[in-house]
Amino acid sequence: MGGDVQRIESLRRLLAEAHAKLGLKLGFSLWDGSRVPADWPQDGLAIAIRDGGAVSALLRKPKLDTLLNLHISDRIAIENGSIFDLAAARPEGKVGRLARGIPKSAVFDVVRRFIFAPGSAPAAVAHRKGDEIARDGDPATNKANVAYHYDVSNEFYRLFLDEEMVYTCAYFTEEHGDIGRAQRDKLDMICRKLRLKPGDKLLDIGCGWGALICHAAQHYGVEAHGVTLAEEQLKFAREKVERLGLQDRVTLHLKDFTQMEGVFDKISSIGMFEQVGIRNHQTYFQAVNRLLRPRGLYLHHTISRRAKKTEKAFNKMPPEYRALVRYIFPGGELDHLGMSIANLERYGFEVHDVEGWREHYQRTTRLWWERLNARKAEAEAEIGAERTRMWLLYLAGCSLAFERGGALINQTLVSKRRKGPSGLPLTREDLYR
Repeated sequence: MGGDVQRIESLRRLLAEAHAKLGLKLGFSLWDGSRVPADWPQDGLAIAIRDGGAVSALLRKPKLDTLLNLHISDRIAIENGSIFDLAAARPEGKVGRLARGIPKSAVFDVVRRFIFAPGSAPAAVAHRKGDEIARDGDPATNKANVAYHYDVSNEFYRLFLDEEMVYTCAYFTEEHGDIGRAQRDKLDMICRKLRLKPGDKLLDIGCGWGALICHAAQHYGVEAHGVTLAEEQLKFAREKVERLGLQDRVTLHLKDFTQMEGVFDKISSIGMFEQVGIRNHQTYFQAVNRLLRPRGLYLHHTISRRAKKTEKAFNKMPPEYRALVRYIFPGGELDHLGMSIANLERYGFEVHDVEGWREHYQRTTRLWWERLNARKAEAEAEIGAERTRMWLLYLAGCSLAFERGGALINQTLVSKRRKGPSGLPLTREDLYR
């Protein structure tokens, strides 16, 4: 017992020093009920450390993965606020420089008392795909990766998506918080960019719950085909097609899109490309080219990262990126805009337009977080408390990444290259009337 008291006292001393030297706008709540600073209000924003083993786990393995596991397993939590509040409370100035003022004796005292503390357990491993990130491009691997993310439960996704179940970046024509309106505007923008017209044959790669293909068939008179590997999504989409009476205009395919046959006038890929994997880009773009008629239009909508000085530097996976594919999107891999454009040109396409939607996705993921957080109890009943915390952390982290420019998203419109006129208007003015 005495050892635990001494450990807590040493931790309190270190946290008090950190609070003062870093100018923190938040406090700490420890497992013995004490707070740092001692007079920090009970309703104030605080980081709660639930047990001493959490401190030991971080000292033994000071990595982002450890911190995520501790948070997901509720051993380190945010009290009286959210991750957005935590981000807003970050210290002003360079943290490393400010931290130099913390006495080394306080740091060493915590290390010696906690790192070998008896009974301390490592961070619990929450729901995750595993350390090996499968990106071999094999259809069976692709299906397993997709199932991990999308076959969680349709009822879970209903908790935070709009009525049409659109799970990609929305489009905001002005500042508002209506996710349903923004998603309808996004579907219309895609259809206008593809210049869909009655009789067109459209293929949507990774069609999700069928929102785009149903919208295009209903409002633009196309023959729409959707292809997916997610069985739960397929079930929902088929029910929707029947409910809307679109069986003669909408066809759904459960297969890897590389196994699709036929020729299409227009092709869309909205938020699917991220799961292809860089080593499989050639296969992907060659398949799109094979399926698209000459001068047919393809809309390439995908998340990306900023380019680095060298491709070697770009290919290094930062900890937060590795965590994303480990916990949420197994097999996922982001390229940079220049890589996408080079590959599109390399594999037979002419680039006509590129539009950045970063701030649209920042707003989209923030609204998803707010909606899921408001129905947290229902989510926990559906998928469990740990996985709910993981998803809330994921959505908040995405919103912050898009807000700060660490993550990007672009829509790139191309045509299957042929000599002569493209047939497109000279400007894109008509898209925004």
